[in-house]
Amino acid sequence: MTRALFAGGTVIDGTGAAPARADIVVEDGRIVEIGPGLDGDVSVDVTGRTLLPGMFDCHTHVAVSTIDLLEELQTPFSYQFFQAARNLEATLRIGITTVRDAGGADLGIKQAVADGLVRGPRMQISLAMISQTGGHGDAWMPSGVSLNAMYAHRGIPDAIADGPDEMRRVVRTLIRMGADVIKVAVSGGVLSPRDNPAHAHFTLEELEVLVAEARAAGIWVMAHAQAAPGIKNGIRAGIRSIDHGIYLDDEALELMLEHGTWLVPTLVAPRGVVRAADAGAAIPAASVAKAREVVDSHAASFRAAVAAGVKVAMGTDSGVTPHGRNLDELALMVEGGMSPMDALRAATQSAAELMGLEDELGTLEPGKRADLVVVSGDPLDVATLADRIEAVYQDGELAT
Repeated sequence: MTRALFAGGTVIDGTGAAPARADIVVEDGRIVEIGPGLDGDVSVDVTGRTLLPGMFDCHTHVAVSTIDLLEELQTPFSYQFFQAARNLEATLRIGITTVRDAGGADLGIKQAVADGLVRGPRMQISLAMISQTGGHGDAWMPSGVSLNAMYAHRGIPDAIADGPDEMRRVVRTLIRMGADVIKVAVSGGVLSPRDNPAHAHFTLEELEVLVAEARAAGIWVMAHAQAAPGIKNGIRAGIRSIDHGIYLDDEALELMLEHGTWLVPTLVAPRGVVRAADAGAAIPAASVAKAREVVDSHAASFRAAVAAGVKVAMGTDSGVTPHGRNLDELALMVEGGMSPMDALRAATQSAAELMGLEDELGTLEPGKRADLVVVSGDPLDVATLADRIEAVYQDGELAT
């Protein structure tokens, strides 16, 4: 096998350790050696640059390209798949080599990436978010028109469920259709105009059934979770990650620490809704008002979670914000109390652990898959990191 030598660079290995000068040798798609003075059959000169592990986005929507309702309504059905290919490539180009899709991508999109038909990060998919009637995923509009049929199709099931029996059926349907992770809305949200982010959704019994069904299939559950009571029900039921976490109270933080629950903050998301509305996007006024209201609470909750020592993995809700700007989240995490190195760790080692991929990805060490990101300038200047990505490798092969 050919030994590819990445020579002369500085390595940030994803563990939180200080940057160190080292070469990396890759063979058959995996890292085989890291250290000074190594040799190889072919050489990639990375002198003056830094090598990072391939990064993760643990909450993205690659098949979502706009939150402008009128634009969505006027977009032909199949166009979303071509947009998804563009979004996947934009995500890969900034060094994100693995994503957890939080709704919208079906098994065909995942397989197209895996088979090399389109370039993009490797994927875990959730297909659709389970919602109660009138919940964050119920696209009923005050006109009486429901948009649920626009989002559901042969690859994405309708995921409205009420009561334990319906919950069980929907979870099993999602698993049958290829879900790697189950997503559920345990509270209202911002972009759904008829619910409240401060209200809990689903009973504890319903959530326990959901988690039991997911565990039976060997997969985890992620939660759209904004209201404190819903967050706490989700944690008690055994949900693995709280995504958004806008209204975290002291009890919720204590429960997260007790249960080892992850936080995926998506700090850019409500800001993205506000920016899009200010730029003229057709977003319901109620949704825009909610986005403006939650920004400060969101930031305060994240700061409290960091201070408490809650486990954090990076996610962005991209699709709500533009794909390819995912790394904007890192600067907001630093503003919220993380060091730049900890923010990078949240996007690498920690994210890999959340997704169950820590044995293969997330750090640069012998035996791991060779996902490498070549960065110029200061890698800890996270606010400008996306603009300084020079090359991205997946399994040792140049991806972009």
